[in-house]
Amino acid sequence: MRQLRHGYTNHTVGDGTTVVKRYEGPDAAARLDRERCLLTRLHGLVPVPPALAADGRTLELGFMPGTPGQELMESGHAAEAMRACGTVLRQIHAVPAPPGSPPGSVVVHGDFGPNNLLIDPETFTVTAVVDWEFAHVGARVTDLAWCEWIVRMHHPEHVGALEHCFSAYGHPVPEWPERHAAMIARCVELRDFCERWEPGGPSVRQWEERTAATRAWTEAG
Repeated sequence: MRQLRHGYTNHTVGDGTTVVKRYEGPDAAARLDRERCLLTRLHGLVPVPPALAADGRTLELGFMPGTPGQELMESGHAAEAMRACGTVLRQIHAVPAPPGSPPGSVVVHGDFGPNNLLIDPETFTVTAVVDWEFAHVGARVTDLAWCEWIVRMHHPEHVGALEHCFSAYGHPVPEWPERHAAMIARCVELRDFCERWEPGGPSVRQWEERTAATRAWTEAG
C-alpha cells in the first residue's frame, strides 16, 4: 500500500482496492467510531465509501474512484468543483437528523470542502465524500462556512467561484457575519484540538496564525 495524498490528521494508505485509515491524535477511537457509524448510515443516501472493517484505531474502507476536489480547483475547474460541493452538501443536509435533535439542525460533515470530495473529472459529479470523523448534528452554516474557509485560505484566487457552491446548494445561505463567525469558531476548535495533541507544538501555532488571518477577512477579500 502507498500513502495517499492530502491526508493531514491521520495516516491513510491505499492499494487501489481498499483504503486503510489509522486515526491519530485526541479522541482517536471515538472519531473512528463516529466515521464508521456515519458511513454505514449514509450508504445509499450520500456518495460515501463503504466501511469494511474496524480494528482498534484502524478503519478499512472500500476504494472510491475520482479526483480530489482541490486538484480540480487547481487545474482550471474551480466552478465545476464548487458546483459539486453545493450539490452534494444539499444531499448531506437533507439526511434526517436523529430524533430529539434541536429544530432546524442537520447532519454536519464537520470538515466539508473540496478537499474531502472525490469527483468524476469528466462529469464533475461527486463519487465520494470522505473523512467524516468530525461529523455531528448542528447548523447548516457550519459546513457552508468551512467550505468557504477552505477556498479563501487555500484557493484565494477562486473566491469568486463560491457563488456556484451557494447557488447549487439550493437553500438560503447565511449572511457573511454568520459565516465569518462560524469560520473563526472552527479555527479555534482546531487550535484547541492540536493543543490537546501536542501542547505548544507547531500545529497549535499554525492554527493561531490561521485564526488571526481569518478574523481579519472581509467578505470582499
